[in-house]
Amino acid sequence: MKRIVALSDTHLEEGSLVPKNLVRLAKGADLVLHAGDFVSIEVYETFNDLGHFEAVCGNSDFPEVKALLPERRIVEVEDVKIGLVHRASYSTDLTGAEFLAREMEVDALIFGHTHKPIVESGAHLLICPGSPIAPRLSAPTVAEIEVEGRDVRGRIIALGKPVCNYFKYAESLAKGSAKGKKEG
Repeated sequence: MKRIVALSDTHLEEGSLVPKNLVRLAKGADLVLHAGDFVSIEVYETFNDLGHFEAVCGNSDFPEVKALLPERRIVEVEDVKIGLVHRASYSTDLTGAEFLAREMEVDALIFGHTHKPIVESGAHLLICPGSPIAPRLSAPTVAEIEVEGRDVRGRIIALGKPVCNYFKYAESLAKGSAKGKKEG
């Protein structure tokens, strides 16, 4: 059996460290898959140095990262084909992701961009690992995928408590407004 850690949307800029719990998870896997939006080359190199690693670029990656990575990739693990993309669809449901999995002729499709974790079993296994750094109204997460022969299954692993960055943003606006009133 192979154990895969899938992640996406790390959004860490130059000089940012990859959290230790994320490095530990990645080191313990047989394979690490990243569905784009590293942002910096430093973060890409951190994951690349951990061992067996495959990735695609995302829409927010710096040009140095985009130049290294394809937009789509197919990885074979045992008897399973896994597709890896950043954005699987422009719709809010999984129809586009399902069609993309068919087009790529894969058993499972891992994608990012939404920052919201999803595991959906159907004709294809569809997985969005969420974001371990910048979740949107959810906990920071990654996905764990197990492959044994032709069998593939996935689950979401929470790395912390749910986070709503909107409240942080609103708080920063309120502080800025209060500061402006004091100066005026």
